[in-house]
Amino acid sequence: MKDTTEARADQDGDNEDALPPETAQGKLTGTENQVAWAEQIRSSVHTEFDRVASALEARGGTQSESRRSNTLDMIGILEEKRAEVMAREDAGYFIREWQELRDQVRLMVIRDPRFKALVAR
Repeated sequence: MKDTTEARADQDGDNEDALPPETAQGKLTGTENQVAWAEQIRSSVHTEFDRVASALEARGGTQSESRRSNTLDMIGILEEKRAEVMAREDAGYFIREWQELRDQVRLMVIRDPRFKALVAR
């Protein structure tokens, strides 16, 4: 397996071991082992955000236009939360907060004041 820094260095697609662009949000800080571990976790977190987005998109496909609009707004909130999480550079954050995926993504969205406003409509 390649060193994380080597995998990052070749983001132009020439290296099949390179990290996908979605997880390459910035260089993580921490010890070499923490960074390697956090990169794996960050990849899982990205996949979890994708899973939740897919579920919302599927739900939106069966809704009336007004409800679909709310669902698209929820997806917008979700994507903002994804950007916030993926922008974090502290390896310890991913290890502490995301090592065990539970319902963190869902909770991030429903705790957002904009989500509460959507539900109240």
